[in-house]
Amino acid sequence: MGQEISDSRFSEADFLAFQERLRVETALLDRWFHEGRFAVSEAKGGFELEAWLVDRDARPAGVNQAYLERLDSVLVVPELATFNVEINGSPQPLRGRALSLMAEELAATWGRCNRVAGDFDARLAMVGILPTVTPADLCLANMSPLQRYRALNEQVLRLRQGRPLEVDIQGREHLRMQHRDVMLESAATSFQIHLKVSAERGARYYNASKILSAPMVALAANSPFLFGRSLWEETRIPLFEQSVAVGASDLTKRVTFGIRYAHRSLMECFEANLARYPVILPQLMEEPPERLAHLRLHNGTIWRWNRPLIGFDRGGAPHLRIEHRVAPAGPTIPDMIANAAFYFGAARALVDMEIPPEQRLPFEQARDNFYAAARAGLEARVAGFDGARGGIDAWILDTLLPLAEQGLNALGIDPSEIDIWLGIIEERVRSGQTGAAWQRAWVRRHGPDMQGLAEAYLDRQASGTPVATWR
Repeated sequence: MGQEISDSRFSEADFLAFQERLRVETALLDRWFHEGRFAVSEAKGGFELEAWLVDRDARPAGVNQAYLERLDSVLVVPELATFNVEINGSPQPLRGRALSLMAEELAATWGRCNRVAGDFDARLAMVGILPTVTPADLCLANMSPLQRYRALNEQVLRLRQGRPLEVDIQGREHLRMQHRDVMLESAATSFQIHLKVSAERGARYYNASKILSAPMVALAANSPFLFGRSLWEETRIPLFEQSVAVGASDLTKRVTFGIRYAHRSLMECFEANLARYPVILPQLMEEPPERLAHLRLHNGTIWRWNRPLIGFDRGGAPHLRIEHRVAPAGPTIPDMIANAAFYFGAARALVDMEIPPEQRLPFEQARDNFYAAARAGLEARVAGFDGARGGIDAWILDTLLPLAEQGLNALGIDPSEIDIWLGIIEERVRSGQTGAAWQRAWVRRHGPDMQGLAEAYLDRQASGTPVATWR
């Protein structure tokens, strides 16, 4: 969805022509898998951070057009709403000081972003759901003026036959409402972790990413409130699923945990894209089939919580990445890089296991774990390996953190780096203080003052200290 298109209106002929190009490119990709055409190189990691622009009252500030023009950075691009931006990190080979290099680059970009935001009497916020956002903010007047977003809105409503989107989230309180456009999606911001994988081990990494989705959501939860209602620990999960809801079953949902593990290769996801998901953006492009332009655009309109991506190296060789999309933005840069460290290490260790962990945790349990963790955070009870059941905090501390350490060592990350970044995760899990838990504690002490909560959160975020240490 980061790719701009030339028009938001399409004819029936556009859909037919796009579908045919998608079919040709999918067949070509299948041949590449069989021929072993994918680049083989060392593991690399990266990220995308979706952030909020907020005003002096910690309310959404819809100034991203002028702001991005002034900022003039290739690493920072528009998002769906005029009060959101996306900050990208440079891919890093996962060895040595890779994690600190990610943190240092993000800190430098974040600092410059905030300095420029000051020119607009604004600042940046990284949080899964901004406590002060209201339904009135999520309107088409606040949509970034790009054709791809206009087209997305039109096509989602077309597939819904004009019916408004329904939000129904039962948490500690109940939120039920209707919304007439896809701008609800802009209330949910994330920290998306990218991991370059080989074609041979791609399915194993994909399955490991699904298994890790529940613990990642639990330890990273940072979205307990929406429109003043106390809902899930990571309310961003049901909000995003419902904000672009098309399709009546798990087979056709655009935001989905999926229906099974991958059996043989990541090609299975792209076959499903062709067979099960109607085209939303039939933008025809004058690109050779070998660029997979239509396949990649279509894949960008299917928001799996763990999404396989196709890219190209500088020499033109295709490569594969897993985009792990389950973690929210924030609370701080150290917290997010620690989340990435946990994912990179634990995924590697799971893939290295002689007995694949997907044989030890049925898909249905991995999926149920994910939603249980989104609801209850570190207090969730989940299924572990081989039928074990217990608190997700104990599973993280006793099993997954040691695996993450083992995996980071296998990648060649410096031991001092491993201690620093996984130490942040351990302290957060032992204390139970995620971003969501801290927000709830603040409200218990001060009352449901969403502006006060946002301002207190931003003050602590500016300190740069991990959330487990916040008072």
